[in-house]
Amino acid sequence: MLNLGFVSAIMADYDLDSVLKFASGHQFKCVEVMCWPTANSDSRRYAGVTHIDVDKLDVVHIKNLTHQSGVSISGLGYYPNPLDPEPEKAEFYREHIKQMIRAAAKLSVPVVNTFIGRNPSLNMADNLKLFAQHWPAIVKVAEENNVKIGIENCPMWFTDDEWPGGKNLATTPAVWDRMFEIIPSRALGLNYDPSHLIWQMMDEIKPIYDYHDRLHHIHLKDVKLYRDKLNRVGIMANPLEYHSPKLPGLGDVRWGAFFAALTDVRYRGSVCIEVEDKAFEGSPDDVLTAILTARNYLGQFLVL
Repeated sequence: MLNLGFVSAIMADYDLDSVLKFASGHQFKCVEVMCWPTANSDSRRYAGVTHIDVDKLDVVHIKNLTHQSGVSISGLGYYPNPLDPEPEKAEFYREHIKQMIRAAAKLSVPVVNTFIGRNPSLNMADNLKLFAQHWPAIVKVAEENNVKIGIENCPMWFTDDEWPGGKNLATTPAVWDRMFEIIPSRALGLNYDPSHLIWQMMDEIKPIYDYHDRLHHIHLKDVKLYRDKLNRVGIMANPLEYHSPKLPGLGDVRWGAFFAALTDVRYRGSVCIEVEDKAFEGSPDDVLTAILTARNYLGQFLVL
């Protein structure tokens, strides 16, 4: 019913063949594959990973790897700031997303996952104007290629350079409504991650019901909210001062209710583990252990 996979960013030191073989050998049905441009990578944690170079796409080779492993590609992933205040950077990011969409069509991959982006120094209304200016062209490419776009709902406010507004507009249901009013195309939807609702003090289950027809992809990541720290620094502090990403089952996401909601709305897509838990970064073995630990916990809700 649901295809369990993981996000390949955590296996940055492996090539695509090794990632798919690991997935195949450990009961995973799919992988979200990272596609950062090799000539313009990103030093941000978990960014800059390239398992498929869409500028040098070898369709036959990649399809052979997925066929041999029996593991599908749930989506192509790339998470920059397409509304960066530096116009040249923003344009580069947007053009790479378009290139990924074309690559996804050639590879028969259903979705491209990314961020809307944001100018952190501008208010919401002005950022929505930027969205209305720049995103219709991207969505048009998606429509022309019969590929969906999954926007992750991460605020991208974790470091001082991302203050005060973060680097991703698509953070709340109120914003999603405005986005879908501006661009009503069904090609545009969500790569939904429940953990980001938790640390924003929001209900992580209700959006599944409210946006069931916009769920193009799902990230499985947990988060631990430390109330004692929050009580000291308040919600205006850098968010990492009062919360930490965790493996599924080690944080505050209500996973039973989460999967009940997915089955209620008859979601039939991919659900991919996203590992950003610092407790599992000590060694390459820790990374693989993190993926398998998350799989073992999630096995109670899925057929592996």
